Amino acid sequence: MTTLSETHLSLYFFSLILLCCVSPSSLFTFKNPVVDLVACRPRQIRAFTQFKNEFDTRSCNHSDDFNGVWCDNLTGAVTKLRLRACLSGNLKPNSSLFGFHQLRHLNLNSNNFTSSSLPSEFGNLNKLQVLTLYSNGFLGQVPSSFSNLSQLSVLDLDQNELNGSFPLVRNLSKLTVLDLSSNHFSGTLNPNSSLFELHHLRYLDLSKNKFTSSLLPSEFGNLNKLEFLSLSSNGFFGQVPPTFNNLTWLTELYLDQNKLSGSFPLVQNLTKLSALVLSNNQFTGAIPSSLLTMPFLTRLDLNENHLTGSIEVPDSSYSSRLERLLLGHNHFEGKILEPISKLINLKMLNLSFLNTSYPIDISLLSSLKSLSSLDLSGNSLSPASLSSNSGILLTLRILFLNNCNITKFPTILKTLEKLEEISFSNNRIKGKIPEWLWSLPHLSAVQIGYNYIDGFEGSSEVLVNSAVRTLILENNSFEGALPNIPVSIEVFMAYGNSFRGEIPLSICNRSSLTALDLSYNNFTGPIPQCLSNLEVLNLLMNNFEGSIPDAFYVGASLQTLNLGFNRLSGKLPRSLRNCSSLKFLNVESNRIKDTFPFWLRASTNLQVLILRSNKFYGPISPPHQGPLGFPELRIFEISDNKFTGSLPPSYFVNWKVTINQDEGLYMLYAKDSYDIVVYAYVDLIDLKYKGLSMEHQIILTSYSAIDFSGNRLEGQIPESIGLLKTLIALNFSNNAFTGHIPLSMANLTELESLDLSRNQLSGTIPSGIGSLSFLAYINVSHNQLKGEIPQGTQITGQPKSSFEGNAGLCGLPLEESCFGSNAPPTQQPEEEEEDEEEQVLNWKAVAIGYGSGVLFGLAVAQVIASFKPEWLTNIICLNKRRNR
Repeated sequence: MTTLSETHLSLYFFSLILLCCVSPSSLFTFKNPVVDLVACRPRQIRAFTQFKNEFDTRSCNHSDDFNGVWCDNLTGAVTKLRLRACLSGNLKPNSSLFGFHQLRHLNLNSNNFTSSSLPSEFGNLNKLQVLTLYSNGFLGQVPSSFSNLSQLSVLDLDQNELNGSFPLVRNLSKLTVLDLSSNHFSGTLNPNSSLFELHHLRYLDLSKNKFTSSLLPSEFGNLNKLEFLSLSSNGFFGQVPPTFNNLTWLTELYLDQNKLSGSFPLVQNLTKLSALVLSNNQFTGAIPSSLLTMPFLTRLDLNENHLTGSIEVPDSSYSSRLERLLLGHNHFEGKILEPISKLINLKMLNLSFLNTSYPIDISLLSSLKSLSSLDLSGNSLSPASLSSNSGILLTLRILFLNNCNITKFPTILKTLEKLEEISFSNNRIKGKIPEWLWSLPHLSAVQIGYNYIDGFEGSSEVLVNSAVRTLILENNSFEGALPNIPVSIEVFMAYGNSFRGEIPLSICNRSSLTALDLSYNNFTGPIPQCLSNLEVLNLLMNNFEGSIPDAFYVGASLQTLNLGFNRLSGKLPRSLRNCSSLKFLNVESNRIKDTFPFWLRASTNLQVLILRSNKFYGPISPPHQGPLGFPELRIFEISDNKFTGSLPPSYFVNWKVTINQDEGLYMLYAKDSYDIVVYAYVDLIDLKYKGLSMEHQIILTSYSAIDFSGNRLEGQIPESIGLLKTLIALNFSNNAFTGHIPLSMANLTELESLDLSRNQLSGTIPSGIGSLSFLAYINVSHNQLKGEIPQGTQITGQPKSSFEGNAGLCGLPLEESCFGSNAPPTQQPEEEEEDEEEQVLNWKAVAIGYGSGVLFGLAVAQVIASFKPEWLTNIICLNKRRNR
């Protein structure tokens, strides 16, 4: 997949060409409002000042000399506005911006337009040639008035929250650059789409949306001036039409992360290609030999397809320019390394998981004198090629040999003095890590998890002076005290070992440490206060005692705090309210005695709150009896405490999960090096806890779960529960809830698990619950329900125990028949209930209008929740994306 920097480098190259078309002008800078009164008329200055005053501008980067206002030298009218990363507030339809009718160029990239849709008044600026609104959080559909912008040459709406079908661009015949990537556009691209009338397009990016098609339209071939085309990360499937071969000016083509199939696309005419990325599709057959003769091709990414055959490379008289070749997760045959060894300009090579029937001899790659990154994970390797006398690959900086069935630490590393990152996870390496490893002068990242390593050669101080910044030792056989970790360490993860004793206070001297995971060990004693400075702290499943340090300072960068399954007592530290970046908090299965932390609402980014199995008490409704007030919350787990009281009708209003979204992948820690992203924390999460005491694992994307079970809650279940569109698991069991099951639960179309058992609910089961197509588990036993059980497919397969203990229920799967009885029908809306549903609809409008949410780039929130095995049956796994 094309990276953000690569994509926008190309886009802005095209945009800069267009800047030459803007009329001669003088500059009035934003940071210094001194203006040439001849160039900018006073009326225009006042209008600009009025526009600026509509927003909070305190976040402006006053060193950004590119921000400013340009006025025409002849007319004095504003022709160009550039205010990026500067404005906070709501861009309203009556904004003075829309009075600048002579604007030719408008750049409002990376602002914070809260709760804003794209005003239709943009259509009034009909002299615009360049309009870039990248990364503003705009909501909703693109207004039809955009079709008035007939002079537009550049339109960039990348990284917003826009949705709907492909925008109407039929009148924008002059467009050369169109970027709609990283939004929520959906639907099919029909052959008669206005897109295919844009015959001047040179740059088109539709990646990271939800477009689909039964077949990629052959009309793409009409856009024969395209130089850049990205359809990555959509829902396109079927074959690539042969008309793509007409795009002879293409230099970059990205079709990765779709469901495209068939034989290798016809690209032999695309001789100007420098990048061809087709990974994560279902292409079959052989790679055409002509591909490697393309004169400008430097990047070829075919990872994760169903390609077979052998690799054919021209004879040595031809010098390929390929620098990045990624063929992992395919089924190539024959001796693949010999032909690849002729590609002497390679810098990056990924041959992971090739399913070859013979060992790979690394020494065959010795001709690749520029190779800096090599991934042979998932293959069988020749033992001789891992010895120190191989004398090869001295230029390597990154080496991945995961899942290679290696039993000894590879001595080849001794000679690779340029190595910066190594990963040997998921092998069968035994014994101790050799002392010589830490003397490699440039080594900064070591991942050797999931082996049988039990210690370090040499003294306990062997690590201290190494240059290692990321050290991943998870799931090995280490015992004893924690080693003295490197002074330069940034990320240290050693979960799933048998370390014991207290955390040494020497860790407080590691000022660069940002992420620490010591979960699933045998540590004891108190938690050192200095760990409050971290971004990620995971001490799950140890034996820590005492209270949680109350030392989180104002502006603390903490994002994840996981202290579950220890012996901690006292109260939640009130200084946590200083952690505005906090996304994940888990203190389950401790001895904490406290009231519900309403004060945590200051952490507006909180997505996961797990308080289960402690001694919390009191109400969970805020004193004002309104919404809970955690808008980003997705996982809310407070079961097995002593919470009391009732939930107000608006309790679930304004949660972000009220809006259907697909926010994709978040990461807590990522390290970008040499154009390879090493997802240290993602690897850890994806494999964590499998086979251990936790039955289930959820990796947070756009899913959500709620568990209030085992408390003393009473009153009615609020109808506003139906607003939580992405809810997959809901457990209100073992409380004292009364009243009817809310009709709005039929709106929870993603729901997979529902437990309302052991309450005092009455009335009938809403018929809409029977139509929830993903509902795999339901339990309403031991209530006061009556009437016929809805006969949906998902319900009739449930056991009798899910409905027993309700004297008035009848119908399958119970043995009591409803035929000939006076049992009431399945619950239908009565007049009062209709009013409630109307109120819920009003709440929906509130929820849909509530904020765009904050896209926080590279971030992942981890949820490890030990739900009852019969309650939550699905494991939602993280879909790792590697750009290697």
